[in-house]
Amino acid sequence: MHTVTRAMPPILLCEGEEAALTNLVASLLARDPGNLVARTLLAELERADVVAAHQIPRTVVRMNCVVEFQIDRANIRTGKLVFPVNADIGKRHLSILSPIGTALIGLAVGQSIRWSGHDGRPHELTVLAVEPPVED
Repeated sequence: MHTVTRAMPPILLCEGEEAALTNLVASLLARDPGNLVARTLLAELERADVVAAHQIPRTVVRMNCVVEFQIDRANIRTGKLVFPVNADIGKRHLSILSPIGTALIGLAVGQSIRWSGHDGRPHELTVLAVEPPVED
């Protein structure tokens, strides 16, 4: 079962990842204040509940986790959410700066969110499963 609402679903981030993502966004916006992806990610960061890493449930999408998700109740995909430097579509490493990456961050299994693709068309994304990141 999954939850779909017109309001944005609550999202959860850990302190370290929130800080790293905030620095990434600040860097992008300093170079290009109109960067839509950076502005969208910033909006997600601003609405997130930020907690210590040990308080994040294993079912929440974090950086470097593998996530199975469904788009528009049809296409099921799996990918690893990564920072842009590690993005590689051939390896299914999805950049946090992609529309899908920005939509995924902080969602829990069963949650859905509406997002817009590169073409501006609206989509619905639902998180089906999360494999937490391997801790160093």
